[in-house]
Amino acid sequence: MLHQVSKGGMVEKKVIEVENLVKKYDGVTAVDNASFEVYEGEIFGMVGPNGAGKTTTIECVEGLREKDSGTIRVFSQDISKANQSLKIKIGIQLQESSLPDKIKVREAMEMFSSFYPQTIDWKNLLVKLNLEDKVNSYFRDLSGGQKQRLFIAIALINNPELIFLDELSTGLDPQARHTMWDLIKDIRNEGKTIFMTTHYMEEAELLCDRVAIIERGKIVALDTPQNLIKSLGQEKRLIFSLESEFSVEKLRKIEGITEVEKIGDRIIIHGREDEFIYRVMSILIKERIKFREIKIEQLNLEDVFLALTGKKIRE
Repeated sequence: MLHQVSKGGMVEKKVIEVENLVKKYDGVTAVDNASFEVYEGEIFGMVGPNGAGKTTTIECVEGLREKDSGTIRVFSQDISKANQSLKIKIGIQLQESSLPDKIKVREAMEMFSSFYPQTIDWKNLLVKLNLEDKVNSYFRDLSGGQKQRLFIAIALINNPELIFLDELSTGLDPQARHTMWDLIKDIRNEGKTIFMTTHYMEEAELLCDRVAIIERGKIVALDTPQNLIKSLGQEKRLIFSLESEFSVEKLRKIEGITEVEKIGDRIIIHGREDEFIYRVMSILIKERIKFREIKIEQLNLEDVFLALTGKKIRE
């Protein structure tokens, strides 16, 4: 029986419950007292830079890594005492996975199918993942995106209710990454629950229903991407490049502007509401300052991470 909570008049089932999770390596705390829940049918994302503790956390929840302390329940079962009935409900895609170079896609699917008492038709699964024409190809001959899709097929072969995806799109080119995002949405639309980790804030903002931001093993924020961004206030960014000399000190005095950055000839102005944009443009036009490549940006999860930690996620 899944634990249930009432939220906004709706009853939501807790698929994962983590309380005060701690994991250390040689005295270094990789996960520091983390607590969170994942609800049925949602895409839950854990985001943060490399080394923040994402993979350690998800592997503890998967039961692949032993925790030092805390409680982890998956489908209401203590993960440290997981039985076969629980294991067949989950599918796992690891951050680093590989297969023998000379195993064929067909052979890999047949092998993993043999591990479960019940599986779905893997041939149809390959069609859904656009791998049907690679069924007789060797693993070594697949592209990076094709290998990732194969590992998703393996994770889905037992028709799991809960799927773990760890840094799924790392190393993929932009086109393959967008294809992967569409695939994840399709999986969720089939009623699956997804727990994913990523260090791509754009990916988390686009895909996730809720996001936990983790830094140095601590969860520093947890909410919907929209609410996390709203917590920063109604700020926008005006970005443009100068083609002539201009003192940005004049811009810092404009009402509504919260910050002005100058990087070479590139100007980034942060401000609230739209009025500050009109005021900046008026000054530039009045003083006949030439500018180019102007654009207006909304704040995003990258800005949330910067506000919470004082640094950019890529640092």
